[in-house]
Amino acid sequence: MTLTLNKPPRHTRLTPLLHLLILTQLAFNIGFFAVLPFLAEHLGQAIGMAGWLVGFVLGLRTFSQQGLFVVGGALADRYGIRPVVLAGCVLRIAGFAWLGFAEETWAVIGAVLLIGFAAALFSPAVESEVARQAVVHEEQGGSRTRVLALFTVAGQAGAFVGPLLGALLLSVDYRTVCLGGAGVFVLVLAGHAWLLPQHIPGRQRVQVRGGVGPLLRNRRFLALCCAYGAYLLAYNQLYLALPAEVERVTGSQAPLAWLFALSSLLVVTAQLPVTRWVGERLTLRRSMGAGLLLIAAGFAVVAAVRSAGLLPAAGFVVLLTLGQMLVAPAARAWVPDLAEDNRLGLYTGALSSVSGLIVLVGSSATGALLNSGLPVAVPWLVLAAVPVAAAVLLPRQTETRSSASASTTS
Repeated sequence: MTLTLNKPPRHTRLTPLLHLLILTQLAFNIGFFAVLPFLAEHLGQAIGMAGWLVGFVLGLRTFSQQGLFVVGGALADRYGIRPVVLAGCVLRIAGFAWLGFAEETWAVIGAVLLIGFAAALFSPAVESEVARQAVVHEEQGGSRTRVLALFTVAGQAGAFVGPLLGALLLSVDYRTVCLGGAGVFVLVLAGHAWLLPQHIPGRQRVQVRGGVGPLLRNRRFLALCCAYGAYLLAYNQLYLALPAEVERVTGSQAPLAWLFALSSLLVVTAQLPVTRWVGERLTLRRSMGAGLLLIAAGFAVVAAVRSAGLLPAAGFVVLLTLGQMLVAPAARAWVPDLAEDNRLGLYTGALSSVSGLIVLVGSSATGALLNSGLPVAVPWLVLAAVPVAAAVLLPRQTETRSSASASTTS
């Protein structure tokens, strides 16, 4: 494919709907991250669950969310985003409130499943509409990837603020944390009931049936899902391989908080400039490929540098986060080009569901690898090969340029 550099598009204002959807992502993550980071300790200490059961409960939440994204996306295509988002908010409020009062294992599992399924409703609905509106914004002279980058930044800002709110409420007790998270979603529900349009121009509803077959035959989309799944597997090493490395180097996991803060701060401050710079120079495919290679380099740094304290781990976090800035907005911006007409919700949900399955299988293999007794550098070298393979898997981009031109964030 010949890369043709276009002049950066003229600045266009975001529509009120895009502003609402971007603020929605901020609010979603504030409410979610106020509660979930403290769940494992609550289950283990306050409720007394065994370690394996805590892990099982957390896995159930992930499965009920990521695994069912495709369902939420299909429902958004069929009924529009307003009823799906409102229903998801109601379920999230109920789930958080239930979790705050749950003291038996069955009650905790029920609350966690409800919390996960709520996100499986509202997240693909919001994400697919943001992607669709980003295409409209591009047609009016703006930048598709700028809109999706803003969406990413809003999510990271929420992930940064949420734990601070949760820690403040935790000074009372975990029930207060849960009720505080539910309160955030009450505000989101009220705001969307008031501001979210009944009908969004240009969005046509389709039957749920009939979309899965063409999706499964869409090789280019499935290749994108596999590449994105490999990226998510690499990203999840922030929670699996990185803690093991930090523990090995320092004898404690206390430095993890600073490394996570470094990642969030990088995204919030640098995502928009990076997206603008990349958008003026690279296609979506090349942006994703460059991001995946940066992530591979991060793993390679830890494998190669074994006697510099936390510096290799910090280098990994920086390179992984830079790679994320290139991969995530480009992948979301690419989905509308590969999706069937009026089935963007289904395809957006499928991207998360398929990649979530890849992460589930890959994380199990990674855990076994980290505990295999092999030299410490070997698992990191194997992990470095995953994003490299994903870069090779990326489908060809038939469009001359699927817009990554100048602007900014989520």
